[in-house]
Amino acid sequence: SAAERNKFANLIKRNPRNYIGQPTLSLSTAPTICGQKVEPRHLDLRPFILQSDRTYVTSGGLTRVALRKGSLVVNSSQGGGSKDTWIVETGGK
Repeated sequence: SAAERNKFANLIKRNPRNYIGQPTLSLSTAPTICGQKVEPRHLDLRPFILQSDRTYVTSGGLTRVALRKGSLVVNSSQGGGSKDTWIVETGGK
């Protein structure tokens, strides 16, 4: 909202060293279970790849999801959420 932007702008002006600016990224959307409905939500996926003597790609990952409809905020410290992600094998290698 305009009030939230003004409040945040004043916080930055008071102590600019506390903030880092970065561009807004375009996030994918996916059908997400929200209560009793399925609705689109912005999300990003963090897959996990392990490496030692050999490399192993895990069969899942962490999906960070915007909890509010239309929001781009996916990090939990700012009001986003997370969901487990599993890769379902349908054949082949």
